[in-house]
Amino acid sequence: MGLLRGLGGALLWIVASLLGLVAVLLCVTLILLPVGLPLLNLARQMFGTSVRLMLPRKVAHPVKESRKAARKKAKEAGKVARTKGNAARKQVSGTAKKGRKLFG
Repeated sequence: MGLLRGLGGALLWIVASLLGLVAVLLCVTLILLPVGLPLLNLARQMFGTSVRLMLPRKVAHPVKESRKAARKKAKEAGKVARTKGNAARKQVSGTAKKGRKLFG
């Protein structure tokens, strides 16, 4: 999957650079400046997307990855709390039974 993302990012980077070159050439001619500026903006956005595709997912989307890690830690903490709670409940239950036998 990482290889495909990298290859797609590289191809998008090449297309963005060609589009940027065409946009700069259009901006040089003052008559086509209104066409060149939106194309230059599109090329800039494509560069950003291509770089995000080439980067590892943890670097490209740090907020999403931190949310995933936090959810995973919360699940683990919940499991630990349940097992500790069950063990404590059994221990208290056993102690209560012993107390009832002793005093009751």
